[in-house]
Amino acid sequence: MAEFVNILKLCVGADSIADLANWQASQRHRWPADRAMHVTRMWPKRAPQVLDGGSLYWVIKGLVQCRQKILGLEQATEGDGITRCALILDSAIVRTESAPRRPFQGWRYLDPSEAPQDLARGREREEALPPALAQALAEIGLR
Repeated sequence: MAEFVNILKLCVGADSIADLANWQASQRHRWPADRAMHVTRMWPKRAPQVLDGGSLYWVIKGLVQCRQKILGLEQATEGDGITRCALILDSAIVRTESAPRRPFQGWRYLDPSEAPQDLARGREREEALPPALAQALAEIGLR
């Protein structure tokens, strides 16, 4: 078993990596410097493994498209008084190879052996393919 584990999460409301980046940029004033934050209902039972090098892999439009390194976990209490888990993320969004994922609720653990690879050096600034084309290529193993 891997020493660390990743988390897989649907990026609800985003149509692209740019949407995610723009939303996070609009929230920076609320977060620690050079960090992003995502609040989720459940606290990971495997927290030590998540903190031992894990990343949050974002599923956008049915495809894993990017990840952010998880730097910490903190308790967060929102306006409703319910305590949740805040994933403290590196602000850098790392593009990955596209990998199809069916919809699911909440988040899932993602073993490093099943995680899509980061885009090769020099490809990280390429324009993202249209979601339907990226999905079709990922399904046949070409992206």
